[in-house]
Amino acid sequence: MTWAHAAPTILAAMAASLVEFVEALTVVLAVGVTRGWRSALTGAGLALLVLATLTLALGPAILQVPVRLLQIGLGALLLLFGMRWLRKAVLRAAGVIPLHDEAAAYESERAALSQAGKARSAWDRLAVSTAFKITLIEGVEVVFIVVALGSAGPAALAAASLGAGIALILVIGLGFVLHRPLAMVPENTLKFGVGVLLCAFGAFWVGEGMGLAWPDGDLSLAALVAGFFAAALVARALCGAPREAVA
Repeated sequence: MTWAHAAPTILAAMAASLVEFVEALTVVLAVGVTRGWRSALTGAGLALLVLATLTLALGPAILQVPVRLLQIGLGALLLLFGMRWLRKAVLRAAGVIPLHDEAAAYESERAALSQAGKARSAWDRLAVSTAFKITLIEGVEVVFIVVALGSAGPAALAAASLGAGIALILVIGLGFVLHRPLAMVPENTLKFGVGVLLCAFGAFWVGEGMGLAWPDGDLSLAALVAGFFAAALVARALCGAPREAVA
């Protein structure tokens, strides 16, 4: 796999992982500030260990599935993920639903944890379980996206894993330096872009799995990205028009 082929996979995996890890970081920070850093980091670390094991188990195993079946199944999975993210991003951009606010989520989580009372032992089970749960929930989605993007072969899996790894290191580094939620990250813009990329990858692989010969081969992926992006912009305009007319 050349860099020209690997770059879109790395970018898609990194952007998708960045969104999920930022959301997990918000809760882990709230747990650490409110209940103690040892328990918060222990819970998050245990979840990352489970996720790494899951990736190592699923990656090689899924490559044993027949290529056509794999392309259709994982392509459909990417389409579902992408359409879900793109739908929410379009609705938020149009003002139909409110933007996700990491600062508000952080304060809400802190308030809930503060009301739970102090830990009765050296290890705070509430803190460990809260950090473990949020990291695992957000991370499982990352694992499925990485495995799906890497289903084309070992090189693609390595590229997708690299993208997710870069996102994880970036989020951990920023969280360590800032000690506050990454509210400055344009999460809705990221979800918009990731949704477009995942839909394009999903449609491309479903087509290949069904025996469709894409014009110009892999270059058709760029056309699919442009097509989904244009469709999302049209949907955003259509969703926003009634609200602007009422206003």
